[in-house]
Amino acid sequence: MQSECCWTKEVITPDECCSISTDETDLCTSLERRFLAKCLECPLFVKDQERLTEEGNPAAPLLRILITEINRKKSRLNTLVNFLDSRNLEIQFLHEIVAVLQTSLELDEVLSVALTAITAGKGFGMNRAFLLLVDKERTHLKGYLGVGPRNYQEAWEIWEEISRDDLSLREMATQFHQTKFSAEKNKFHDILERLSFPMSDEGHILIRSLNERRAILVHEASNKEVDPFLAETIGVDTFLILPLISRNRHIGVILADNIITRKPITQQDMSFMETLTFPVAFAIERASLYERLHDDLEKLTVANTKLHEQQKLIVRMEKLALLGKITSSIAHSIRNPLTVIGGFARSLLKNVTEHDPKREPLENIVQKSKQLEDVLSEVLGYADSVLPAIAEWDVNQMAETISREVLKKTEDAGITITLDLAPGLPMVYLDYRQIAYCIKKILSNSIKAMTPPGEIFLGTKLADDSIVVEILDTAPIPEREAHEAFLDPGMTGLDDTCDMELSFCRVILENYSKSFTVERRAGQGRRYLLQFSLKKEDSDHE
Repeated sequence: MQSECCWTKEVITPDECCSISTDETDLCTSLERRFLAKCLECPLFVKDQERLTEEGNPAAPLLRILITEINRKKSRLNTLVNFLDSRNLEIQFLHEIVAVLQTSLELDEVLSVALTAITAGKGFGMNRAFLLLVDKERTHLKGYLGVGPRNYQEAWEIWEEISRDDLSLREMATQFHQTKFSAEKNKFHDILERLSFPMSDEGHILIRSLNERRAILVHEASNKEVDPFLAETIGVDTFLILPLISRNRHIGVILADNIITRKPITQQDMSFMETLTFPVAFAIERASLYERLHDDLEKLTVANTKLHEQQKLIVRMEKLALLGKITSSIAHSIRNPLTVIGGFARSLLKNVTEHDPKREPLENIVQKSKQLEDVLSEVLGYADSVLPAIAEWDVNQMAETISREVLKKTEDAGITITLDLAPGLPMVYLDYRQIAYCIKKILSNSIKAMTPPGEIFLGTKLADDSIVVEILDTAPIPEREAHEAFLDPGMTGLDDTCDMELSFCRVILENYSKSFTVERRAGQGRRYLLQFSLKKEDSDHE
């Protein structure tokens, strides 16, 4: 039989096969490659097969079987090649997304990348996506962001814009974050407000997806397992639930659907998108922690600035206080003899006649004494007003500052100071200089009275409309102690300067605090309680 096709020749010329192009001339010298690549689809080869069958050639059935098997293998190979190409595109896509997520520390930017990847045609190509995040209290799963069109007209405009701009996935996410993030959030505000579910409802399909750590593809929203409120809110019967979990920590879920195109969501779509959930969850958690760290850093910076300002104010107040003390001391030292001189001159002046030559000098002494007394009164008034008596202060900060100063005296004394400061205490009005001086005096005398090892407790707490400062020490209580000046401020004959200072502190604390009490603890030292009112009018003392 004369064959019309060249499949029976080992070597041919390019003119003998019309299926071989100019860049495929290497097939002319290889029958095997030429047969598999060209002959199976050549019409001349089909005619040769038919002729063999008509002639009853015994090789015809066998050849037909071989050709069928070869075509089946080729079809399967093409399917595998297409699958590998698809997987290669998926890997490239995921690599691009993960690269962006790894370099982003801003939460909104991370969310823009994730939801753009789900809804963009160059990504997963879903019509819409909703992100629900677990709140800070970890009690509710709440709607945070929605992306996609609300109707067909808007979808058409979005598709036209995408085809016109031809941006990469990274560029689309950047553009979305910079220009559309707030608008998309507002657009789906009504839906996001309704998407709130308690984490305690373990039977809810969203919570179950998180707890079971698996994606769920819902085909029929009428299914008893699906919350009717959820289906009604998002307005679709078919949607995909993707849990976001990072290091066993529930971050949130993503809801994706094809509300516009109604394109079916396949298991392959679900498997593909599921690969994105871990890097997205990790990136969201990292961005949230960075955001929280940034907020804490700002708070610490503000607190540090405030602390430096108050420290400067305290130093200035202490300098002014020293100046006032020196001025007051000098003024009092001059005033006493001056009063004596002026009084003696006035008494002499009463017994001197108008024409007595002594009268003019005595009148001059009285006048100058009066003038000096007025100056001293003015100086003393200034010394008393050098510092504002009442100002708004942070009691915890005062306690910390005092403890740091006193700790310098206890470093080598074997005595420890324990602080227990209630957080978030409001500011109170008090005379910082005088209150701090008295507290330091209490701590200093407790340290002097103790033998190592010893312990002092300094704590603050909120009680109704007051802040209480409590001081406990472990000093032994002798029969007669200097601290009795606190217990009996009316004591007389106190020659010891320490006793006088403590008695003076008792008067100050009673005047500038709501209440001040001292208690003896049997064999355990003393307990001091200072109570400061939160109301300014109760804290103002004339």
